Amino acid sequence: MKTIKGPALFLAQFAGDEAPFNSWDSITKWAADCGYKGVQVPSWDGRLIDLARAAESKDYCDELKGVAAANGVEVTDLSTHLQGQLVAVHPAYDVAFDGFAAPEVQGNPAARQAWAVDQVKKCISASNNMGIHQMATFSGALAWPFIYPWPQRPAGLVETAFDELAARWKPILDHAEENGVDVCYEIHPGEDLHDGVTYEMFLERTGNHARACMLYDPSHYVLQCLDYLDNIDIYKDVIRMFHVKDAEFNPTGRQGVYSGFQPWVDRAGRFRSLGDGQVDFGAIFSKMAAIDFDGWAVVEWECCLKHPEDGAREGAQFVSDHIIRVTERAFDDFAGGGTDEAANRAMLGIS
Repeated sequence: MKTIKGPALFLAQFAGDEAPFNSWDSITKWAADCGYKGVQVPSWDGRLIDLARAAESKDYCDELKGVAAANGVEVTDLSTHLQGQLVAVHPAYDVAFDGFAAPEVQGNPAARQAWAVDQVKKCISASNNMGIHQMATFSGALAWPFIYPWPQRPAGLVETAFDELAARWKPILDHAEENGVDVCYEIHPGEDLHDGVTYEMFLERTGNHARACMLYDPSHYVLQCLDYLDNIDIYKDVIRMFHVKDAEFNPTGRQGVYSGFQPWVDRAGRFRSLGDGQVDFGAIFSKMAAIDFDGWAVVEWECCLKHPEDGAREGAQFVSDHIIRVTERAFDDFAGGGTDEAANRAMLGIS
């Protein structure tokens, strides 16, 4: 068994224009002060990283890691959630997602998609330059507007969508293979890869690509009423990253999973700060230890009620309290009598 590394913090929800969140030096100092040992970096945020430079220069990557280390944290992973989203966008979401892209490709879906693919590939190269062997991302979505089967979906619609999604990602996954980096899809509503079944549909179409892996986040499973503990048992061989995020689902006679278009604070399903929701993290950390997961426990703070800085500080302690330092010997070793093959055969009555 292996001990999970952590705690780490995903910086996407904290980067901003005010100190200490507006530069790589100051935000890493702040994260360490909160009690974190690692940080996950949003590769789209130019205040924290120059992605094009990181993709080309190992020296620059060493410089970034050096600043972080001097401030007391390690770079755990890079993320391309926003760029990955743009690898596949249904026209219904063109306007909503256009702001994720560089200004020069906004309003041009084809150019935007090509830009997104290049961005994700650059992040894979940058990860390699940093000596990191996994990258977080979203899959994007072509079929999501048809998630509910009314009106009846035409035969082949979903299959065509997943064929196209896999075709778009296959060259990226091949680039990941060349660089020794796992592409970890966050299984997330709004993405075509939003549960285990859809991940399997995609994986099959990539030829069961060895680099098409998972980012495990139980909060998204709580809101879908999916068994998040069984999910670990099923996908333990492909879970490469772990977001520690809490959630709660409290259906009423007025709303359920879809929550009636209500704002986050009024939804039946809500994201919460760690310890304030319903996720059984004791069971999750136990399973992670049992499956030999040796990645990072990364806090992703998203809460509709609590201040983010309070959530961050409390989250560092929460994860520290839940990480299991795995045992190096069995608890009943003291009672071992010692044996050999002859004794084993004798105990079994085998002559």
